[in-house]
Amino acid sequence: MLHQWSARTGYRLRFFLILRILVAMTFQMPLLVFTDLDGTLLSHADYQCDAASSALERLASIGAGVVMASSKTASEICLLRNTLRLQNWPAIVENGAGLLEAHAQPTADGAVYAKLRARLEEIPHSLRRNFQGFGDLDVAEIAELTELTLPAAALAKERAFSEPGVWRGSQDEKAAFLDALKAQGLSARSGGRFLTVSFGQTKADRMAQIIDAFAPRHTIALGDAPNDIEMLEAADFGVIVANPHRTPLPPLAAEKCGRVIRTTQAGPEGWNTAIIEHLERLKL
Repeated sequence: MLHQWSARTGYRLRFFLILRILVAMTFQMPLLVFTDLDGTLLSHADYQCDAASSALERLASIGAGVVMASSKTASEICLLRNTLRLQNWPAIVENGAGLLEAHAQPTADGAVYAKLRARLEEIPHSLRRNFQGFGDLDVAEIAELTELTLPAAALAKERAFSEPGVWRGSQDEKAAFLDALKAQGLSARSGGRFLTVSFGQTKADRMAQIIDAFAPRHTIALGDAPNDIEMLEAADFGVIVANPHRTPLPPLAAEKCGRVIRTTQAGPEGWNTAIIEHLERLKL
């Protein structure tokens, strides 16, 4: 009797293990999208994404995830993520220096930012004076520079890991500034609007963590700026979204085989078209 009970239990355990594997295979996330914001999902002119609504709705209908990946702060992204109903997915903040988990709220820890600002002040004044960071500006000045509302500019100033700013010197001085940053253990990347100083993390670093956690069947990354290149190259499919307000990205190696493409339409219009075309291509 005990032997029969053990056998039946063993069969049941194997059955439920097989069932669990089949369920996991059946419900594997079909697609995980990683997207830059300004100039990509959001219009460069007005920060709106209405033109991408049909693609966003279709992604939601198939159970695909959308991960925002931006130089924006956690406070900025949290508000936008809720507005677009993307709070079920984590977000990459401040160019990969931070990660905002799904449904999480921003935390007020400025230790890393304070350390970064202190190292910036070690840069020779002849170079440092040409870089005007958000920490050098008040909320009204940030609003004027970014064309954001005052409340939105206040959120943009809530830095935790990085310092975006405007370079006002020559290219030779910029090269010297970048060398000085490197000596301080810092680096700078150009985004859609600003030069952002950080301790060197990238969007692709956080992207790898998220892919490991969700194990999607496919990945797509969309962006328009140099700080998006690693992310575009790391995805199964990359999309360089046209941005007439900046110099186009140089040709990427993956464009030769068609793994990375470019849109002709700018901003959310290009984003929408590229996503719909990839969904058709992947039969999703």
